[in-house]
Amino acid sequence: MRSDDTPLIRLEDYRPSDWLIDTVDLDISLHPTKTRIRSQLALRPNPAGRPGAPLVLDGDELKLVAIRLDGLLIDEAAYSVTPQQLTLHAPPTRRFTLMIDTEVDPSANTKLMGLYLSSHVYCTQCEADGFRRISYFLDRPDVMSVYTVRLEARKLIAPVLLSNGNRVAAGELPGGERHFAIWHDPHPKPAYLFALVGGALDHVRQSYVTAEGRSVELAVYVEPGKADRAGWAMDCLVRCMRWDERVFGRNYDLDVFNIVAVSDFNMGAMENKGLNIFNDKYVLADPQTATDGDYASIEAIIAHEYFHNWTGNRITCRDWFQLCLKEGLTVFRDQEFSADERSRPVKRIADVRTLRTTQFSEDAGPLAHPVRPRAYKEINNFYTPTVYEKGAEVIRMLKLLVGEAAFRAGMDLYFERCDGTAATIEDFLGCFAETSGHDLTHFARWYEQAGTPTIVASGRYDAAARSYTLDLAQKTAPTPGQPEKQPVVLPVALGLVGGSGDLPLATTSEAYAGNGIVIFDQPSLSVTFTDVAEPPIPSLLRGFSAPVRLELDLDEAALLRLFSADSDPFNRWQAWQTVAMRALVEAGRDPGRLDALVTTGQALATGLRGFLTTQAPSDPAFAAQVLRLPALGDVAREIGRDVDPDAIQAAHRRLSTEIGHRLGPDLLDLRERLA
Repeated sequence: MRSDDTPLIRLEDYRPSDWLIDTVDLDISLHPTKTRIRSQLALRPNPAGRPGAPLVLDGDELKLVAIRLDGLLIDEAAYSVTPQQLTLHAPPTRRFTLMIDTEVDPSANTKLMGLYLSSHVYCTQCEADGFRRISYFLDRPDVMSVYTVRLEARKLIAPVLLSNGNRVAAGELPGGERHFAIWHDPHPKPAYLFALVGGALDHVRQSYVTAEGRSVELAVYVEPGKADRAGWAMDCLVRCMRWDERVFGRNYDLDVFNIVAVSDFNMGAMENKGLNIFNDKYVLADPQTATDGDYASIEAIIAHEYFHNWTGNRITCRDWFQLCLKEGLTVFRDQEFSADERSRPVKRIADVRTLRTTQFSEDAGPLAHPVRPRAYKEINNFYTPTVYEKGAEVIRMLKLLVGEAAFRAGMDLYFERCDGTAATIEDFLGCFAETSGHDLTHFARWYEQAGTPTIVASGRYDAAARSYTLDLAQKTAPTPGQPEKQPVVLPVALGLVGGSGDLPLATTSEAYAGNGIVIFDQPSLSVTFTDVAEPPIPSLLRGFSAPVRLELDLDEAALLRLFSADSDPFNRWQAWQTVAMRALVEAGRDPGRLDALVTTGQALATGLRGFLTTQAPSDPAFAAQVLRLPALGDVAREIGRDVDPDAIQAAHRRLSTEIGHRLGPDLLDLRERLA
């Protein structure tokens, strides 16, 4: 945690680095308390920087041993050094080489940032600014360099030596006690993606051939005795590599891809180029101890870190204000992978539950911030649900707004145009504006404005004109630092549901984009649908098409009609949940209304009976979601204040009992059929 006197870093103060580093050659001799690092940097002035500026390198608790410029020791008057900074006062105005020797104590590094030793394994974590704990450097994401790394260690202590890229050499040193490995990564990367691992590790291996014909050696390294639990992670890796080739056209670009799982890793997982490092709870799975949820979580996290190879590594962030450019985009990609691998409705429900529980709460509190924050003191504080989950929802809306074909074309253009660069949100959106022809200036407000918008919706049916008019209004509550809110672009996926299903949609409204999507970008909007044969029930935000709250007053009968007849699985689930939530909230607030749950339970059971008979067998996972009542915590959150946990528990038990009594035979029959 930074102290209160840490200066505030602002997006508007960004300026390019005065210096660039083309190549980095690292020679690292691993030792538990005295690891020596020799860093050779090929530097040149940045044409976009300040001419004649000093070279200021970042450090953090570093010990400088020696420094040379173009091979010669530098006079002490030419530089100044502290554990936190190394400054070359008058560097050459041409290309030059700077060699820096530092010494660090991995065993004393309890921050687990930079290089540390834990459980006899050397490991690194450099995002966001951990590399400066290894060597003095321009530790910022827009300085991208080609790395060559030589690792040396005692062979018995660290028989496995790994770093980024491809291994180009390895061998024993004279005497046989120590050995070395040299790794080269041909793809420029920022320092936060540097990684090394050294230790005694078991592994599982598998060969993979990309769609382009490149042969890749895959390996999952684990602590000794755990290799028998790494098979699922390898299976997930192979499937997500193939999926990325098929869906996004992204092929892997090195000869090896290594995953390392260690028990002491405080970031969960990290996408270092070609060497992903995980806390092993996100890699290891055993049918005897792991739940279905554990398997799904491992699958999603393995995919997320692999997908960063393109959205985060090959294209990185210009600065940390653009964090959502890699994280929100990659969350969207891993969500789509899991949806394709499993049940798309179930995945969408799970993601929306997470969004509502974590991100909506963040938006409603004192820590509300935009998807792209404007200022920070400590960047690690912005690895938040807003950046990740809401960032993914913004990408999902962009896809709805421009259409699937233009979205894929925009992603292709982004990969082509920005490959090897440190990009911005503007660079990203510009690709989709070009491929779709849309002006995305208004849409970009999602990256600048905090808070969860609310859509207030109502409708009216004109029997004489056979028309239905949908009235929409949007509002966003004030958040810290943003008392006034502007309307945002909301793609509202919708349908009109009649007695037997969806009714045809016909309208002349300019807001209607086709395919059941209304583009709502003003404070209010009315859309009239024509040739509507019967009074419909509006089905709004299908697939949860925008991260908003919806105020739509539908009674229990209308909601149960949506549950039985709506073509959208998410809204069917939402309708059933809404009926149950209303009843639970009422009984939770007033225990005297407990008996009213008998009627609600009967209505819900009646609706569920037909669903279980006709549709549950085709997607059992979705049926399981539908059968789940709102969680106790969700009910408490909905009540808001003066919460009575005992009353909520009693209401929950009573409603589930009522449904269970009426559906017992049906559920037993379904279980037998699915078995």
